[in-house]
Amino acid sequence: QVQLVESGGGLVQAEGSLRLSCAASGATFRIIVMSWYRQAPGKQRELVAAVSNGGTTNYSDSVKGRFTISRDSATNTVSLQMNSLKPEDTAVYYCAARSVLNTYWGQGTQVTVSS
Repeated sequence: QVQLVESGGGLVQAEGSLRLSCAASGATFRIIVMSWYRQAPGKQRELVAAVSNGGTTNYSDSVKGRFTISRDSATNTVSLQMNSLKPEDTAVYYCAARSVLNTYWGQGTQVTVSS
């Protein structure tokens, strides 16, 4: 089992910055990819960014150049630095950890960007 706890969400003005963190515990040795997803009301959940154990990153086109995902193996934590935020970034952000057989999800943290 892997447990994920997100933190760092909140209210921020457009063009502002916010940093999300996700702490993993349990069978963290099984994790091969950690990622951030987001879901706005009435919309499908979408991948925002992902980072592999080897350090390879992947970003949604809508956040590329503005968001940065990073992983700290010492603390089993993945972070998402969000800069130049836009109102359309408003959503619940979910941390996800993928093993060979399973995907684990955090409870989500709300990010609201005001215009």
